[in-house]
Amino acid sequence: MGISELQHSQQNNIAVERARHIVSLKGWNSTSYQILNPGIRRWFSQSGDAVTGYVTTRRAWVVVGAPVCTIERLKEVVSEFESEAARDNMRVCYLCAEARLEAVFSNSTTHAKVLLGAQPVWNPQNWAVCVSKNRSLRKQLNRAHNKNVFVTEWSAERAFANTELLNCLHEWLKGKGLPPMHFMVEPETLSRLFDRRIFVAERDGAVVGFVMLSPVPMRNGWLFEQYVHSPDSPNGTVELMIDAAMRALSNGQSEYATLGLSPLSTRAEIEPFRNPVWLSLLLTWIRAHGRRFYNFEGLDSFKAKFRPERWEPVFAISNEPRLSPSTLYAIASAFSRNAPIRLFLGGLRRAVRSEIRWLIQKL
Repeated sequence: MGISELQHSQQNNIAVERARHIVSLKGWNSTSYQILNPGIRRWFSQSGDAVTGYVTTRRAWVVVGAPVCTIERLKEVVSEFESEAARDNMRVCYLCAEARLEAVFSNSTTHAKVLLGAQPVWNPQNWAVCVSKNRSLRKQLNRAHNKNVFVTEWSAERAFANTELLNCLHEWLKGKGLPPMHFMVEPETLSRLFDRRIFVAERDGAVVGFVMLSPVPMRNGWLFEQYVHSPDSPNGTVELMIDAAMRALSNGQSEYATLGLSPLSTRAEIEPFRNPVWLSLLLTWIRAHGRRFYNFEGLDSFKAKFRPERWEPVFAISNEPRLSPSTLYAIASAFSRNAPIRLFLGGLRRAVRSEIRWLIQKL
């Protein structure tokens, strides 16, 4: 590594630790901890009390959730951040914004707001009662138990870049309809665990899955950031991992847990809000016909079967009067590292291969 590369690495490590400190004190958005992930840029307010994680596309700065700061400072920090983006002639889009930021722009004519979906939420203290009333969930847990699957929490030291976990992760990614995405669904986080918790499912001494949780400090809670499982893991493995993690959170007196965004979900009740007609039609079409690339309906149903106590709405907020197609393109660019067309073609290629395998098996 050259001197300049070493200096850049050291500066990045300093920025990550600085951001981590702010998040540990002021992280409220469920995705706040994800600004520490690889590939995320970090902007700090002039006073040093706030941080925003974002990625740069050719058209916009796409933000991870919302600025991390106190609620009293949120509006001022947003203004400072957007002013700096404007100096670079960049639009700002807050992706997966939640109630706090949505309230800042509730009556705004300068910022467009669209509903992305909803995230299910529980108080882990009520989890045992929730399971006792959910017969189908108990059946899934028993299936995994009967297949000799057991779940334990691993320390960050043990999980760090662990070969078994990495192999399980890569097997899981191969089965996805799209090539690996990044930004807020960054899969390569085993080398940057920090304060995360990880629960691992094993069967006959082999790792068959794991769930990774990120802290949401201001809500005394956790985001289930990843729930990975190998293709040959027994039925009920994911449910068993979630159950074990929830019970551990309950024992730790946590009060908030979410499985994260269910894209395009309509389960959050936020009447009378409506997306623009053109966007509603587009999202409806994607939900109905995009299963070869991403099974939105299946993911939504999977999360709903755990019977969450409530669903929180999740938004995209852009500093423009109406959400533009260029902003949608910027969002796709953020997830694909500025290569959305390549991501689409990669997904299409996987879909064709899947159809060919299915046809061969049938014949």
